[in-house]
Amino acid sequence: MKSLNLLKLSRNVHGAAGFESNAKMRASILTVASPTSSLNRWSGPVLITVMILLLAMLGEGARVQLSFERTGLESGQMWRLLTAHFVHLGHYHALLNMLGLLALLVLCPQALSFFEWMRRILLLSLTTSAALYFLSPQITSYVGFSGVIHGLFLLGLVPMVRSRDLIACACLLYLLGKIAWESYAGAPLSDELAIGGRVVTQSHLFGTLAGLIYGLIFGSFRKEQGVSES
Repeated sequence: MKSLNLLKLSRNVHGAAGFESNAKMRASILTVASPTSSLNRWSGPVLITVMILLLAMLGEGARVQLSFERTGLESGQMWRLLTAHFVHLGHYHALLNMLGLLALLVLCPQALSFFEWMRRILLLSLTTSAALYFLSPQITSYVGFSGVIHGLFLLGLVPMVRSRDLIACACLLYLLGKIAWESYAGAPLSDELAIGGRVVTQSHLFGTLAGLIYGLIFGSFRKEQGVSES
């Protein structure tokens, strides 16, 4: 009789533990699917996309005033370190980078807060521009969001790779291989013809390195847990 009572007690304990585990799992699923989480996930990219669209509509005037221009920076126009990443050579160039943001959301579906999105974009932009200014003195002008996108991809892919996501592994290998090839051979001529200007491949390298530095400082390379509210 005692052994039977112990068996029932054991079942009740295991049942309670299982219920608690299932409750936590349901809470996690509900958190992922909640409107607030979805809004946070899209808020940063949507704002950046709107900014890129509006500045593209303003045309050459906005590009001249906001682009990375070494002479302008040397005369104290420091806003160019940030704004250069949101203006583009033309509508097609802007479209490519907006598609890059969409690909980032699809391949790296992190639930980041609006603050985390803005912090990443702000610091990656400034770090990339500073590296272009100090480490590539031959570059006198630059526009485009692609350098920042490379850094964002690194921040999104590494946690997924640590969770043994095979697609993320393939994407990370492609990203690193692309940067290595560009550093050796430069960008394809077809890319430059498509966007209507020279591809500053150094921005891709510096953007990725900026992402690496950011990830190490802020702990962004922790193993993917499904929900990552920073």
